[in-house]
Amino acid sequence: MGQKISGSIKSVDVRGEPSYRPVRRELRGPDFCRPPRLDLLLDMPPASSETQLRHAWNPDDRSLNVFVKEDDKLTFHRHPVAQSTDCIRGRVGYTRGLHAWRIHWPARQRGTHAVVGVATAEAPLHSVGYTALVGSDSESWGWDLGRNRLYHDGKNRPASTLAPTYPCFLEADESFVLPDSLTVILDMDEGTLSFMVDGQYLGVAFRGLKGRRLYPIVSAVWGHCEVSIRYINGLDPEPLPLMDLCRRVARLALGRERIHHIDTLPLPQTLKNYLQYQ
Repeated sequence: MGQKISGSIKSVDVRGEPSYRPVRRELRGPDFCRPPRLDLLLDMPPASSETQLRHAWNPDDRSLNVFVKEDDKLTFHRHPVAQSTDCIRGRVGYTRGLHAWRIHWPARQRGTHAVVGVATAEAPLHSVGYTALVGSDSESWGWDLGRNRLYHDGKNRPASTLAPTYPCFLEADESFVLPDSLTVILDMDEGTLSFMVDGQYLGVAFRGLKGRRLYPIVSAVWGHCEVSIRYINGLDPEPLPLMDLCRRVARLALGRERIHHIDTLPLPQTLKNYLQYQ
């Protein structure tokens, strides 16, 4: 049995006005188990500015209709080109380990086709017209943020078959209300792609990704949209040292309210520093 997940999710009744009623789900199964290694990763200090730049958008691997901003290397800007769908890949392709990054994409700048996901180096970066380009072929996997659909090899999907809904617990009259930011979780050791929103783990979106080199990617259609990527951190596949696991247990025992008062504990300064990742 998997870990139980419950949470409060805003929803929209597609037949009327936004209801914003809390939608609570208790889900079980392997696809909804929040990986323990993910908790360890998110508890670590965020990646340094230098590391974030190494994992930022790649100015040499993009559609010609987008550019990485000179004053903000973590953000790209799309030109207002009509009837065009444009992508950009990240600098780093991942083959092993657990990796998480945050995508900031203002909801008002998403337009009709806003897709976030991962791709190989062979995935196309431009298409004529407005389309969900990420996930359109066998080289990319994407979540359409407006339609709440998952796409992979879409051009070969039968027209009579709808793309899977994500999060998969949504009912027919509900749409997931996404904030401006979301977290992408790529586990190359397990071969999975998942997402988090407002701290809630939404479950596995894609499986079967092992053995590839995958890059962060988005596809956009909105003129003048600006999308930022911020690498959170990564974990190698090797087992964590016992000291790191003990630190995690100690920080969990302290809880969020007391985690900032470690300096007041009757402990040696070296241990206090270790608990604070110093």
